[in-house]
Amino acid sequence: MSSHKHQQPLRNAFERVLNAGLMKGLVAGISYRLGGLGRVRVTRRDVELGPERRLPQPLRIGFASDFHAGPTTHRAVFDDLLAAIRAEAPDVMLLGGDYVCFDAENVSVLADLFAGARAPLGTYAVIGNHDTWNGRAIIEDALRAGGVDVLVNRNVALPAPFGNVSVCGIDDPWTGNPSASATFAGAGDVRIYLTHSPDGLYLLERQRFDVAFAGHTHGGQIALPDGAPLFHPSGPSSRDFCYGRYDLPDNGPLIVSRGVGCSGIPLRLNADPELLICTLR
Repeated sequence: MSSHKHQQPLRNAFERVLNAGLMKGLVAGISYRLGGLGRVRVTRRDVELGPERRLPQPLRIGFASDFHAGPTTHRAVFDDLLAAIRAEAPDVMLLGGDYVCFDAENVSVLADLFAGARAPLGTYAVIGNHDTWNGRAIIEDALRAGGVDVLVNRNVALPAPFGNVSVCGIDDPWTGNPSASATFAGAGDVRIYLTHSPDGLYLLERQRFDVAFAGHTHGGQIALPDGAPLFHPSGPSSRDFCYGRYDLPDNGPLIVSRGVGCSGIPLRLNADPELLICTLR
């Protein structure tokens, strides 16, 4: 963590220059209208639980991550995402971190999304590296004001009839203070692992989960037509698990989302914004 702190002044200076070059969102607005930010897509996946962990009925989980509210992502993308969430109406909604770019105050753009995306069994969130860099306290307050339960190294049991299902949210693997033992302490038989980055796999300390959700990678954000990323994110697991479903030995599958917004530049190519709908059976 100390290396991240040493890099902070340089990062802040770079982001001020980039913010000016993006004309406070004007470039992102043009990119959206020209299709350069992609269009929100719904991806559906199924996860089958073993016979020892039965559910009373299928559980539909929504997952969205990496919003990057600010000059790199036009706010219309969030309206499109909210429309998709409302159309899909998942039982529970999970948010995977990186809510802003450059400035924590940009989280205000997401107020309608947080309030509108509340699911019948709750909406739960973890924090990402961009949130920590830019002022996580402001972002956590905005999430809670929108009715979102922020999970920092803790778990929450879902309401009936899914009381044996726990959402286990860990702090950001590299910029936070993650603790797997605290995250899974007292968790139920069915465990949903929520981590901003696939690098959360490195922090498990032999903890068990039935399905894990992560973002951070953007699916490369700029990819070849076959989806192969041109740019790999930092972090060993983020490079190895850049997008899609990965069935892991001795654990449930890890599902990595392309996320929603843009980091760095307002452009997505062959990596459309994504709402993931996963049915746990």
